[in-house]
Amino acid sequence: MLDRAFTVFACAFLALLLVVVVFAGWIQPHDPLQQNYAFADAGPSATYWLGTDNFGRDVLSRIIEGARLSMAVGLISPIIAAAIGIALGTASAFFGGRTERVVTRLTDMMMSFDPLLLGVLVVALLGPGVLNLCFAISTALIPSFIRLSRASAVSVRQEGYVDASIAMGRNSFGTILRHVLPNISGPLIVMTTIWIGTAIRLEATLSFIGLGAQPPTPSWGNIVRDGVSDIFGSPLPALFAGLAITLTVLSFNILGDAMRDRLDPGRTVR
Repeated sequence: MLDRAFTVFACAFLALLLVVVVFAGWIQPHDPLQQNYAFADAGPSATYWLGTDNFGRDVLSRIIEGARLSMAVGLISPIIAAAIGIALGTASAFFGGRTERVVTRLTDMMMSFDPLLLGVLVVALLGPGVLNLCFAISTALIPSFIRLSRASAVSVRQEGYVDASIAMGRNSFGTILRHVLPNISGPLIVMTTIWIGTAIRLEATLSFIGLGAQPPTPSWGNIVRDGVSDIFGSPLPALFAGLAITLTVLSFNILGDAMRDRLDPGRTVR
């Protein structure tokens, strides 16, 4: 019952977040970029529900606008990583030989870096910015998708229906699409869901250290940074943006766990 309650909460929160992201332009009570020094570091009020930052900008409006960027990076990056990682992983498992050796060595090299460190290295080479941030996070997540898809595809490759498909004259690409990918999709969907939360956390971390979205564009990471730099003036930006990051990442992790239990044929009923 407790697990179900957590799952319901996660789904409800993510549904609400989706509404906020889609209708952000209508929901924002103020312009997130408008500065009003007369109300700098103001506390919560009827005008500014979550207070203002040191430039007098509405914290609630900035968090709503920042949700757009954080969610966009959080969704796009894992999808790109999944597309590349699954293609490389299944190809290495299906064809073996030199393809498998090259992909395995590449994966081992990339896995030697922590995802955050790898993201920092890529952004440091390409420069800060949203597009470079997406590329950096995607690069950091690709090895995990390669390993999972390869391990799953190796098991499926040994099944009789795959050999039968090849014997019937279907080419390798058609066999992978028709028989391999559908049978390994379960764990890959779960991983993608969980890595969305990780991508949002990485985006916030990189933006916090100045390697992500650049001011005045709001993202949850640089809102936290602005709040920390003005912690004695008003901690509200850091507090509420940090809470948004925590709840979003937690919700995606809970949803991923629920999907894993649902897609696992050997799960136990609680």
